[in-house]
Amino acid sequence: MNIGHNTKRTGAEVFADMLAGYGVTHVFMVPAVIRRTFAEMERRTKIARVHCHGEKSAAYMADGYARASGKPGICMAQVIGALNLAAGLRDAYLAHSPVIAVTGGRDPKTKFRKVYQEVDDIPAFEPVTKFNATVDEVTRFPDMLRQAFRVATTGAPGPVHLQFCGNEGQVDVEEAVMEALVETQFGRVPPFRPEPQAEHVQAALDLLQKAERPIIVAGGGVRASGAGRELVALAEALQIPVATSLNGKDCIPGTHPLSVGVAGTYSRESANRAVNRADLVCFVGSETGGMTTHFWAVPKIGTPAIQIDIEPEALGRNYPLQASVLGDAKAVLTKMLAAADKASASKRAPWVKEIAGLRDEWHAKYKADLASDAVPIHPARICQELSQHVPDNGIVVVDTGHAGMWMGGMYDVRKASQSYIRSAGHLGWAFPAALGAKAACPDRPVICFTGDAGFWYHIAEIETAVRWKLNAVIVVNNNGGGNQSKRGFDKAYGEPTEKSRELWTYNPMNFAKLAEDMGALGIRVEKASDIAPALARAPAANRPVVIDVASDIEFLAPTAVA
Repeated sequence: MNIGHNTKRTGAEVFADMLAGYGVTHVFMVPAVIRRTFAEMERRTKIARVHCHGEKSAAYMADGYARASGKPGICMAQVIGALNLAAGLRDAYLAHSPVIAVTGGRDPKTKFRKVYQEVDDIPAFEPVTKFNATVDEVTRFPDMLRQAFRVATTGAPGPVHLQFCGNEGQVDVEEAVMEALVETQFGRVPPFRPEPQAEHVQAALDLLQKAERPIIVAGGGVRASGAGRELVALAEALQIPVATSLNGKDCIPGTHPLSVGVAGTYSRESANRAVNRADLVCFVGSETGGMTTHFWAVPKIGTPAIQIDIEPEALGRNYPLQASVLGDAKAVLTKMLAAADKASASKRAPWVKEIAGLRDEWHAKYKADLASDAVPIHPARICQELSQHVPDNGIVVVDTGHAGMWMGGMYDVRKASQSYIRSAGHLGWAFPAALGAKAACPDRPVICFTGDAGFWYHIAEIETAVRWKLNAVIVVNNNGGGNQSKRGFDKAYGEPTEKSRELWTYNPMNFAKLAEDMGALGIRVEKASDIAPALARAPAANRPVVIDVASDIEFLAPTAVA
């Protein structure tokens, strides 16, 4: 796609036109950076320039935008805030999210003279990006922006950083003869679907069809590839149960007869038991990292394994493989489904029955918690209410820590049309990420689940949500503390003490009142029966909603079973 003519133009004009050409609808930033470009965005495009209250929030919003839409999310900061932006990219890097970070940078003419805000930020971005580069000359705007989109979306997606010359990226005011050439193919994940080698597909399929107790562990690569339908179809054709990573939770509805839940550390007990009973584990789009495998105990290393991944270096990284397939998840699963021998499924009837028993045991064990009417409210009941009442096209965005543990194990995606996005490790990520998701998908309900410990991190962004009409629904599991830390501090002190408790508890706070003061709708919930009415009321508010749920600090999320 060629936008504009081969004439003399400012970097700002080119930048604005190229972002619009790639389909960018929002940019998340803390001023001041590339000011002229923002003026050109306002004059030439419909891109919303979301000014938020912190660089990490900007990165998290861009990350949520990217994961909800599959399109690169754009975040920006001037040189002095760049380090905070780099810190915010860690979650996108860990989760393979296509985020493009733009910062100001040092000018070669004044390097080493102690000019205002002179810091070299390039090293800070190196560990958290796929591509980390400087743009020191205005004529490089077109090719470097194209490269940024190319790198962010291809292979396993991931963050990119471009540092523009000048502490505020003032190089954008300079002029040159440039074309705003846009490669629209790279405006969304995946731009390519690498095809697997036929013999590798057949080798993996043969192993699956011969196995009596195989299981598929689906990761974030299935989600990024949009391969959920193919995953479920193959599982049904061969009658193979499916566990997921947290990143892959929405690849199969939790209510599906072959679904056993999330495996690993923030997991459902039935999933870990199923994976460790399997005689063959097929990892699809999973890095087989510590969280998904409960630090390589689910399954144990040495368990017969197959791996399907788009990145060659992922294959066999943590488990010796009997077969490996390099390719896009959707492309590989489509090939496997086409060649599958459905007659082999009957031998797995006893295995499927065993899996149903594991699921039933889990439901029986936690039935009372999921239906609890306790006051303060049991967090499992909050998860159950969300399972039942999130709209069919809803996007659920979940924090890490206890929020991730409760929702990973207790919440069920009911429909293939629902989405589930989770923090890859940063507490506080979910709230700003939910605002980014809402920006990307304004016509879909976005429900964030976080705790008070997570909500405090970026609470100023309530004002941002109100100002920019990012009408997400924020459900706060408010128990007055970060009680995931309780076990660790009790162990460190040798026993629970008042002093150890000081290290993970807070003063009481009514977040509903705080939300109202900042222009959002605040709803305080103190009885479990009021959760559903609050969720029903939220969509009609036409403003951001904070549902402050008073829960019991003594309830700890179940730990993983290995």
